Amino acid sequence: MFSALVYAALIIGMALTIKGFGPPVGGFTWKQRFASLPPALPIVAVVVIIIFFVYNPFGGDAWGTPTEGGAVGAFIVFCMALYQGMRLPELRDALVETAKLSIMIFSIIWGVLIYVRFLGFADLPSAFSDWITALPYSPMLILVCILLAYAVLGMFMDAIGMLLLTLPVVYPAVMALNGGEFVAAEDSAFGMSGPMCAIWFGILVVKMAEFCLITPPIGLNCFVVAGVRPEVSVQDVFRGVTPFFVADGVTIALLVAFPWIVLWLPSLA
Repeated sequence: MFSALVYAALIIGMALTIKGFGPPVGGFTWKQRFASLPPALPIVAVVVIIIFFVYNPFGGDAWGTPTEGGAVGAFIVFCMALYQGMRLPELRDALVETAKLSIMIFSIIWGVLIYVRFLGFADLPSAFSDWITALPYSPMLILVCILLAYAVLGMFMDAIGMLLLTLPVVYPAVMALNGGEFVAAEDSAFGMSGPMCAIWFGILVVKMAEFCLITPPIGLNCFVVAGVRPEVSVQDVFRGVTPFFVADGVTIALLVAFPWIVLWLPSLA
């Protein structure tokens, strides 16, 4: 939600300051506007169903985990696709693409599990943590350097591979910088308890992964957009996302400087 607010502020600011950036849209009656809403209602219904499934707003325990909620949402979308006329060739292509993606992800996970096991045998995470905590710099400066290293890695690796390869080493180091997984807030370096620091760092790393999805030369999201719109070149897409690249940098800086933005909601639990 915080990222959405930053993006909204960016778009509003660009529309107000750049001439012709956001020309007013006219020529549509309210009847035409309302008539355009029904095609979007099924997607809205899927989102609402998943949220109700995971959070159970009626009280009591949740009806299922987020993974199960995603499976329910996928089944509903599948039923919608059948209702809209999806035939066997389209279903076969979708299943083949899903299988390819699943095999790729599981292959990465298998490799990382072996990698983590070797790291444990070599005691590398512990040695790296000891080296990080022994550096004569402030924990916040070291954290910023780690995030900058993620930005560089994201230029050459995809998000999943980058996270799976680095977190087994980086996460213990960050927790050691804070004082340990079970440290109290008043005794920690970042001013937060061990579990809250884990949540905060997790959000920062996920945001860095999103940040890397629009950084050249790998910028996966940019290539996806260029593939969907062949008339738009990859160079134009990268130029178009530059303001959002800056907005993501501002968002990450604010999350680092003001951790309560991330921790407010978890603190209510």
